[in-house]
Amino acid sequence: METLKTGYQVQSYDVPVKRYCQTLDLRDSPELIAEYRKRHSQAEAWPEILAGIREVGILEMEIYILGTRLFMIVETPLDFDWDTAMERLNTLPRQQEWEEYMAIFQQAAPGMSSAEKWKPMERMFHLYNT
Repeated sequence: METLKTGYQVQSYDVPVKRYCQTLDLRDSPELIAEYRKRHSQAEAWPEILAGIREVGILEMEIYILGTRLFMIVETPLDFDWDTAMERLNTLPRQQEWEEYMAIFQQAAPGMSSAEKWKPMERMFHLYNT
């Protein structure tokens, strides 16, 4: 079983991939955070949103949480263009409705798209070639 202490299995692909890492803060409310978690559960995540993520070319998306801080990892093919994909995602069915549905939990200005809310993180270290 995957847990915080045992680690999380990652997907392997037959092609090289690249990774985007982003962060977003939630409002400091245990009740709101519990509801945010619930809305992202497999039972409650909207199928149209999951399909849209795949449709724009995202291979994998993971969201981690520590207190009010979210950390998202997105894996894509090497030829993936973030800006183009996010513009397209923003036009897909129910995406705007989902953003509004999630906005009450997030420390972000009303009406912001997913691409505007989630802030890219800079990789400052990696072990691969050391």
